Amino acid sequence: MIQSADVREWREHDVVDEDGKKIGTMESVYVDTATDEPSFATVRVGLPTRHRLVFVPLEGATLGPGYVKVAFPKTQVKDAPAIDIDGVLTAEREPDVFAHYQLAYTQGAGGERRLARR
Repeated sequence: MIQSADVREWREHDVVDEDGKKIGTMESVYVDTATDEPSFATVRVGLPTRHRLVFVPLEGATLGPGYVKVAFPKTQVKDAPAIDIDGVLTAEREPDVFAHYQLAYTQGAGGERRLARR
């Protein structure tokens, strides 16, 4: 697992898929609210005038010189739930991010959200 401080250093670096194909640029990191560990990243994709941020899990991600390699294919990441560049992931859409990658989603004991942007 990538450590929190390490992930912050890789913002604005390329994000590549499991085969080394460039997906986009890392924009921000979302941590699991229960553990405060990095859980997802947003990746800036799209045309220069129509950028959007897609979500990708950091589980299984590895670091390389100038890139972060995620454990998912480019096509799956590009089809992931997205937000606008200045957008916010709403609580209602949070389960969709997990479902896209077939990951289990559970809210906190008090109904709190699972992801927080750092």
